[in-house]
Amino acid sequence: MCRSIKTLRRGKERATQDEVEAAALQFVRKISGFRAPSQRNSEAFEAAVREITQASERLLHSLTAKDGDREPAGRA
Repeated sequence: MCRSIKTLRRGKERATQDEVEAAALQFVRKISGFRAPSQRNSEAFEAAVREITQASERLLHSLTAKDGDREPAGRA
């Protein structure tokens, strides 16, 4: 499953909200072992997706290249 998560940090092109959410969903699926959670577990599953999406967005926004700009080195 995680093989389908693509790199979201790619130069000046920003990842879309949908891409970040899709990566978070794949990650939660891998960790939990559920492709789709039961009704009993859906609240925890969705909360995890939201939290990982938010953490991923913070990470992508905070990363800087060596020269201080906000894009990966060698991709300008």
